[in-house]
Amino acid sequence: MRHPVPPDLVAKALIGKMNDVRFMAGEQNTMLQEDLLLSVKQERVEDFPVGRDGVKVYPLLAISGGGANGAYGAGLLKGWSKEGTRPLFKVVTGVSTGAIIALFAFLGKDYDAELERCYTTMSTKDVMTHKFPFMLLLGNSFASNSPLSRMISDMVDEKILAKIAAEHRRGRRLLVGTADLDAERFVIWDMGAIACRGDVKLFRKVMLASSAIPVIFPPMVFQVEANGKAYDELHVDGGTLAQFFVTCKLLEGMGRVEKELGVDMTKISRKLYIIRNGYMSPTYKKVKDNLSSLAQRSFDMITDSQGIGDAYRTYVFSKEEGVDYNLAFIPSDFMQNAKEVFDRRNMKRLFDRGYEDAVNGYKWRKSPPGVAEPLSIP
Repeated sequence: MRHPVPPDLVAKALIGKMNDVRFMAGEQNTMLQEDLLLSVKQERVEDFPVGRDGVKVYPLLAISGGGANGAYGAGLLKGWSKEGTRPLFKVVTGVSTGAIIALFAFLGKDYDAELERCYTTMSTKDVMTHKFPFMLLLGNSFASNSPLSRMISDMVDEKILAKIAAEHRRGRRLLVGTADLDAERFVIWDMGAIACRGDVKLFRKVMLASSAIPVIFPPMVFQVEANGKAYDELHVDGGTLAQFFVTCKLLEGMGRVEKELGVDMTKISRKLYIIRNGYMSPTYKKVKDNLSSLAQRSFDMITDSQGIGDAYRTYVFSKEEGVDYNLAFIPSDFMQNAKEVFDRRNMKRLFDRGYEDAVNGYKWRKSPPGVAEPLSIP
């Protein structure tokens, strides 16, 4: 029996009375905005130095979903470190497989080896186990994500949590997105705030929820409280609503808080890097005439189309806000030859391609494919 949050209380629901660890996109959240501005005061001068023009640049990183295609983004990050121009990111956001990559990207170059190990040694059995036919009739998913849950538990221990908390306290932010099924809303979790509370169980649960592909994997149940009453929420893969997300718009209308905290946002420039773990153009694939093959291909087409739309939408927003837009994605000449959902050999090839592209000096796209000239917003 479920006890979902009533629609009028959705924005008020709290996890364990913690009002600073998550918020719903589209809802103004003053506390989160204050925290993002406070992060400016928390940072060390050497992390984000002020330029000769009196302006400091904040590198922002948004990593998309994409399942096994996350191997490309993982390789790109490691190659970027090797090439030598990878910056320290002020904010890192991730959705689905991008949430796992975001964890290591946030921790920095010292964790590139762990990132490589994750995306070049895993296989389908490390992520999911198929259910028996009779279990499908009574269950809420086609497969179990217990293997993925164990992998995340091994990945996120007390030491990692302490490291994330330390980076949070020095003014950096790690954010992960999930989708609330009842409310049909995108939920952004402040993973650094969770780490500062030492709640490793909640941290792991959010990571697993962000990767819980609907129908394929079971949703994650979160016990919440609203107006003194207990309710429950069902959360699934954030890619259900957005393949990646950015935080730039969250600081709008914060003049009063800026003044109180002594932060001048006109002296801050933002450089956005988007790693789209997918293609930005149609790809050919021979599809078998069976339920599994048809479902997988259809799902891939939906998420690919959504990712392309997100890239264009974010581009327009970036131009409106004066944000430096940079986009990376899997090149169209890379031909997949996966034999299973998470094919270890194919992922290794994809990782190596991302690494090589970055080592040779990745040419970040300043606009999505099809936009010949940088768009000018009057």
